Amino acid sequence: MAVLVLLLGVVVALLGVLVAGLLRSHAEILRALHELGVGLDPNENAPRLAPPVSRPSTTARPASDLSGVTPAGDAVSVSVVDVDHPTLVAFLTSGCTTCAGFWSAFSDLQRLRVPGDARLVVATKGPEAESPARLGKFTPPDVPVIMSSEAWTDFDVPVAPYFAYVDGPSGTIVGEGAASTWEHLQNILEQALADAGIATGPRARRRRGRTDQSREAQIDAELIGAGIEPGDPSLYPTRDADLQRGRPTPPNAS
Repeated sequence: MAVLVLLLGVVVALLGVLVAGLLRSHAEILRALHELGVGLDPNENAPRLAPPVSRPSTTARPASDLSGVTPAGDAVSVSVVDVDHPTLVAFLTSGCTTCAGFWSAFSDLQRLRVPGDARLVVATKGPEAESPARLGKFTPPDVPVIMSSEAWTDFDVPVAPYFAYVDGPSGTIVGEGAASTWEHLQNILEQALADAGIATGPRARRRRGRTDQSREAQIDAELIGAGIEPGDPSLYPTRDADLQRGRPTPPNAS
């Protein structure tokens, strides 16, 4: 009898050690997942919000064009590289609590002030990971929405909501990060654009317009100073070849 009691005590002790080890291992796993921003709440089906991140111009990285389908199932592609305008790509989901604020803000695009007058595009996960029917309830009327898991991979999106500001002419991401509100996002992007030397706002647009006009006037003055008037044959080196091919000559080129 004493032997059985002793054996039972040993078994209970071993089970206690085993349970303690499992609890410690479970706690370490939970701690690691929490540090990675992964939530385990069954009522929370969206990624946690990561701390704001912005990369200055010294670490700008190449962007990629977007291709996928619309929530209605139509194939769609959006060019953000080698275009003459910037693009703000918003990576959202239909189940993210924080994303809901952005979906609501994007429903009235006229009230938004996108830094740098960038074109706004929303990219969600593809149909294999996102419900098109549920997504259709959030789709803004004036903002393109593209379902593309490939885009999330190309832009290395860690969480949602996440945003990437692409400079079209250079094809690089000059600012990116997570944000909790539209105002918060504006502050992040304006700082990133300032670091990259990209001016924003109405004054910047007027200044760029005046700069372009001044440059054109300077070029015209230099040409006239060199004796080259408007319509000078040297300005149209292919005129004779065009005439031989039956093409119309440029205006004032006589």
